[in-house]
Amino acid sequence: MEFKVEYLSFFVVKVEGEGEHAQKSYRHFQTLDEETYSESNVKWFLDGEFAKTVRRKVDRTPKTDQAPTKVGRFIAEPGYGLDSNPNYNMFAKLRAAESLDGFKASSDELVRAYMQASASRGGAIITARAKLTKYSDEPLLFIMKCDFESKIARIADERYLLQEVEMAISAKSIKSILYPFIPEEGMSSEWELKIFQSSHARYFEDFLKYVDYEPSVPEMMNTQVVEMVQEFIEETYPEEEEEKQKELEQLDVWVGKKERELQEKWTHEQVAAATQALVEAKPDLEMKFKLDGVMVKSLLADYGENIHFAKVGHRYVVVIEGDSFQFDKGISPVELLRPDQLESVIQRIAKKQAEPKLQYTEVASADEDPPF
Repeated sequence: MEFKVEYLSFFVVKVEGEGEHAQKSYRHFQTLDEETYSESNVKWFLDGEFAKTVRRKVDRTPKTDQAPTKVGRFIAEPGYGLDSNPNYNMFAKLRAAESLDGFKASSDELVRAYMQASASRGGAIITARAKLTKYSDEPLLFIMKCDFESKIARIADERYLLQEVEMAISAKSIKSILYPFIPEEGMSSEWELKIFQSSHARYFEDFLKYVDYEPSVPEMMNTQVVEMVQEFIEETYPEEEEEKQKELEQLDVWVGKKERELQEKWTHEQVAAATQALVEAKPDLEMKFKLDGVMVKSLLADYGENIHFAKVGHRYVVVIEGDSFQFDKGISPVELLRPDQLESVIQRIAKKQAEPKLQYTEVASADEDPPF
């Protein structure tokens, strides 16, 4: 990918202290136009980052809540356009700047807005406007946040060999914003942008307060399941307000727990119908659970088809059916097994529960003092 960089501004943000007592300041180093950028020593560093930012793949509905790359959409009230969104207007000024000073002034405004975000950290801020001339004459906006590596050494020359460098930009943890979002080569979405933040600190989500993001798969599934349970409660207790309120309170407690247990409220048919509704909307939904110390990971669509839950006496049993086994590296005796029929296994489990457990009492030896 070849980019025609029209303007680029370079700032350094410093943060001293932590929390509410943090003191933030910034310094503008340089703003370049197309000619000065092409001759600068940052071109070799940034050209590859521009291409990497455009090519970086993203799911509109990420599989995890902590996905580093997301598509954001500018928020606007019904009946209002993009120009009603403050974040869009900030980007629009940078894209419309007609001079070096104009781009610098708009970049300065953006950096000051970034510093007001509680999650903002120190480092280098680079704003750039570039065109991907092969596909479009529409300007793209890149916002990059680079961290620093302190006290490193580089090879200087034959005489001194090593030269100490106090601060250097790290290319390993660059966070970026691309506007507009490019779903495919040659296409762009004016209402959307793409963010990439590789750390747990949500720099850009805090900075862009008027941008919304599609919910992650777990968040989406949680919402749909809660709605299903609420509908079930309404149908089960149409006039029993006290019971209904009790069930809703239990639902809130259940949803709020990080680790949840089997509720034993719905029949297999009800659970199968609920899972089918979710799978029809998104076939690749995952199901993860742990039975004591054994972790099982599969697709939600496997419930009732290849994975079955049951009880033998008071013990839970998971039955996983399939046509063949496959073992990873490391040979074990289990691979030599000739499996029993399921009925025999169930009888063995039931027999194990019926057997009395031996109680062991520690007795002091004759050489030891009595424990009292």
